[in-house]
Formats: sequence, C-alpha cells, structure tokens
Amino acid sequence: MDAMKLPDAPWRDREGLDALGQALGADRGEARFVGGAVRDTLIGIRVADVDMATIHRPDAILAMLADAGIRSVPTGLKHGTITAILGSGPIEVTTLRHDLETDGRHATVAFTDDWRADAARRDFTINALYADPLSGEVFDYFDGLGDLSQRRVRFIGDPLQRIAEDHLRILRFFRFLARFGDSPDESGLSACIARANDLMALSRERIADEMLKLLVARSAVAVVALMIEHQVLKPVLPEIDTSGVARLDLCVNREVEAGLAPDPIRRLAALLPRDPKTAENVGARLKLSNAQRRRLGHAAVDAAGSAEELTYRLGRESALDRLILTDMSDSEAAIRRIMDWPVPGFPLTGGALVARGIGKGPQVAQLLREIEDQWIAEGFPDKGRVEALADAKVDQALRSSRN
Repeated sequence: MDAMKLPDAPWRDREGLDALGQALGADRGEARFVGGAVRDTLIGIRVADVDMATIHRPDAILAMLADAGIRSVPTGLKHGTITAILGSGPIEVTTLRHDLETDGRHATVAFTDDWRADAARRDFTINALYADPLSGEVFDYFDGLGDLSQRRVRFIGDPLQRIAEDHLRILRFFRFLARFGDSPDESGLSACIARANDLMALSRERIADEMLKLLVARSAVAVVALMIEHQVLKPVLPEIDTSGVARLDLCVNREVEAGLAPDPIRRLAALLPRDPKTAENVGARLKLSNAQRRRLGHAAVDAAGSAEELTYRLGRESALDRLILTDMSDSEAAIRRIMDWPVPGFPLTGGALVARGIGKGPQVAQLLREIEDQWIAEGFPDKGRVEALADAKVDQALRSSRN
C-alpha cells in the first residue's frame, strides 16, 4: 500500500521553509512537520501555524540555524522549543521529547530521538501526525489517519492517564470534538466526565483560552450542550446551564445570517444568564481583559433604544452583541442597519458653551450631556440643529441663573 502523502498547500511554499528544513537535516529524516499543519492540510482546511519536530537538541538547533543564516529565538529551551524567524513568519521547532514527570499542569521532559515516543506523549491521535518536508510522506503511529477520516477525537493510550498528565486535555477533547468531530469517542468522553473536577486545578487563563477557542468551532452548540448535560463545566463555570444553549444557538444563527465572523466573547455572553453582575464575575474569574469584561457586561443587558443609539453609546461591537442576544422582532433588520452605519461625532464642545456665556465648571458638562441626549433622541441631526439646541439650552440656563 502506498504511503499517505501530504497534499500541496499554500503554506508549503512559504518563504524560507525549504531552507529551514535543509538546515535541520530534513533530507536525512532528521526533521518533520508535525501536528496541526499536517492534520489541517489532510482535511483541506487553512493552516494557521506550522510546527516542526527534530531529533536535534536545542543547543544544536540554535547552532544549525545560525550557520544557515536563519535568525532564531530560544522561546522555550526548557521544553526544547526554538522559534525560527523566517521572512514569511515564525516557525516553532521542537526537539523530540518524552515525559519524565507530570502533575496535571506541567511536565518535566527528556529529549529523545525516538519519533514514536514523541508521538506517544501527544494528546490525540489526530495531533500526532508527522510529514516529511521533502516527500510529503505522512508518518502515523497511532492510527490518527483513520480517526481523521472518521472525524473521531481519540486519546492516545489510556484517556484517564492522559488527563492525569495534563488536566487541560479535558477541555481540549471537547474543543477538538467541536472543531473536527462528528461523535465523541466514548472512552474519552467517559474519562472527561469522570475527571471534570480536575479542571479546578488549572489556571483560569488556560481555561479561558480553551473555552474561547471552543466557542468559535463549527459544532460549538452541540458540544457545549454535551458538556452541560454531563456537568463538565460545573466545577469552573457553574453559571452556565441548559438555558444558555438556546441563547448560544440563537447567537450562532444570527451571526451567520448577518455574515459576521464567529465571536468568542459574544458567544460566551450568550451562554451566561442575563445579568451584568454575573457577567462581571465570570469575566474576572477567567481573567479576561478589561475590554472583554466590559463587553460581557454590556451584552448581559437587553437592547433598548434605536440601533444607532446603541452603536453611538456602546460602540459597534457591543451594540451588535446586544442586538444579536436580545430576542426582539426587528433585530435582524437592526443588525443589518448598523453594520456599515458611519458613527457620527458629537459636533459640539464645552468651549462652545463657555463662549455662549456659561461659566466654567460642572454646569458645562451637564448641559453638554443634555444637548447630546437630545441630539441622539432626534436621530443625530446636522450641526445646524445642534447649534440651535445649544442656543436654547444656554438661554434657558442663563435665565434660570438670573431668577
């Protein structure tokens, strides 16, 4: 039987990639592509990152790249990872490894020249595929090709042992299932359910990273429903329950209808109860950025007012969040209306009020807000109308101050 070959793909023609393979001895079988680039190319989807594995130790990699005139950065020497900086972007090069000790969060590794041993420490069979940079021959030690053809996500070896080595593999199982799988491998699913409490030992940043990636995958709704059904998320995100699945489904459908890219923060907001305090608590627990936490809080409130008002006050992103997540009859039309709406700037400054006779101080800010509110309520009229509103407000304020 002929060996499986890696199909042609745009990334294989990246500038500097051939030179990198040559520097690492790919022609002698000493370096191969590995992981996601191989997997994704085999199923015909776009490749984001390219990784290489090699039998060479990190110090040798640094020397070999230097001799070839390829700049490198020792990004993870402890774990054998060097980043080669090519004209077309970075490539991670990692020495073959096997685990010495694991504690569920970190691993102590030893370097090896055994390709199968390196494959055996990886999480799922579909992630343990290698390819020769020159011939494209695919090397598969644990029937990852069979699982890929069946869209099956399967642990390498005993699932319980693999989860004990790294608890994050629970979430990775579901993320890869949402991205690639058609049905869960039952032994893997059972292990993830049994060990769900292990998620509490992980850093919240790692949990957030996996969850946000999962939520934009093709089968996110079905997989999140599966996780909720088996209470996998309960130890770390107890706020998410079955009611969130319907909101997530609505969110996904409206994104598709509007031609919007899947948005992980919006989809997380869909899963959460409609309560800003809960949204804030979850955002803080997951250590999301301040901007992401603000979006969660804004999205937890139902849309009120015109689509344009929401966009002006919250920004386009948060306005879309509210409109998409609010069950209202004209939400589809409102979403389309604001997609390309040019957000106007308020054509009045505090200085213009002072020039009209208002003394500097808090009254300027108050009047400015009142005029702006009226401008918004009237549908963002032109500067002439704003000037008239300002004249009227200032006249009223000055008359009141004289009485």
